[in-house]
Amino acid sequence: MSKVSTVEPPVKAKPSVDLDTFALLHPDLMNDAYVYVHCHFDNRWQDMLIRIWKTTFLIDRHSSARGELIHAENISYAPMWTLIPDKQPFAFLLIFSGLPKSCKVFDLLEQIPEPGGFHVANIARNETDVYHVDLV
Repeated sequence: MSKVSTVEPPVKAKPSVDLDTFALLHPDLMNDAYVYVHCHFDNRWQDMLIRIWKTTFLIDRHSSARGELIHAENISYAPMWTLIPDKQPFAFLLIFSGLPKSCKVFDLLEQIPEPGGFHVANIARNETDVYHVDLV
């Protein structure tokens, strides 16, 4: 006859941080916040192509601090293109590094070496750092 035994999983201790080490950390290293910008585009054309350049930033209007583009969803990075369905609304998500806590208003700016980059000015900062912008 076989004997069945149960093994209790070990109790995991909560991680702890030595207070002296914690005090030595630079405050900027503890900022893991991101800014989420949902972009909406009302496509009125046929065979419309769209893309995002990695030189797209959030720029604080008062300090010129920049949020760097970290990730893009549902849109291609240049030089590739994304085809938008004919005469259909289209949305994509841009994720940026955090802005300074002092930032109250910022711009979304695509800095590119050709015409057609977009610029959304004077976006009011909110507590969630999640935004919806219409691109024209």
